[in-house]
Amino acid sequence: MKKIIILFGLLFASQLSLALAPYLQGTKLPDADLSAQIALVEKNLEAEGFKVIGRHTPKGLPGRAALVATDKAMIESLRAIGGSAVVASGIRVAVQADGTVSYMNPDYWYRAYLRGQFKTAQAAVKSVQLRLQKALGEGRAFGGDVPEGDLPTYRYMLGMERFDAANSELASHGSFEEAIKAVQAGLASGAGNTSRVYEVIMPEQKIAVFGVAMNDPSTGEGWWVNKIGADHMAGLPYEIFVVNNKVYALYARYRIALAWPSLGMGQFMGIMNAPEAIRTTLIRVAGGSDRSN
Repeated sequence: MKKIIILFGLLFASQLSLALAPYLQGTKLPDADLSAQIALVEKNLEAEGFKVIGRHTPKGLPGRAALVATDKAMIESLRAIGGSAVVASGIRVAVQADGTVSYMNPDYWYRAYLRGQFKTAQAAVKSVQLRLQKALGEGRAFGGDVPEGDLPTYRYMLGMERFDAANSELASHGSFEEAIKAVQAGLASGAGNTSRVYEVIMPEQKIAVFGVAMNDPSTGEGWWVNKIGADHMAGLPYEIFVVNNKVYALYARYRIALAWPSLGMGQFMGIMNAPEAIRTTLIRVAGGSDRSN
């Protein structure tokens, strides 16, 4: 009987060890204003071989920022995989004015975004994880727990969208080049009260991803992030991506749930209008029809 109890305990502990959280806490920075905090984080990232490609200071979320970086080996892995893998190009780090630093957990996000192709990029993922820890510190994991085996097919609950949901398609254009121009023009003109945070374009593979700041006070990040938890800033910015001649964005009932997996249904009901508001905004950026599916 004692052996059975021990075995059960080991199995239970093993199951717990396979659960992943979306974020990792970094080492707190010395007191300084936010711009100085951001500059220090950028310096630390670049010292570990990352390239910072975007800064995001969301409207309505004062004292908070997100940085987006890329890693050469990770980009090469995504280039080899192709297709929707491009959405995983940005490595996101959050900085707060009080010196708090957090960053996306690569093991979590790449399992979700690369799905069946995760093993192809696993060496690059491990390298990214280790160098982020060196650059930013290795603190506690937070933000909820999802079994690693569930991440490739993640959805918040039965009936909700997964990564490849049909309603992730926003627009279709005559060519990859036309799709890129449409997204760039949409962001440049502030369509839907948006702005560009970063872009990664791989023309030979006909894939690209753009980070989008959603600035509308009624429907943008300042509204829905404040309702569900601004400590998850390393979940921003939202991505819009291009594969061949089509423009996509992960539907918000998937994308927000993946970034805030521990929220209760009541909290999600408080932003029930956000998924379609986000989709409508990004359709405008993509140069598509405003009509929702």
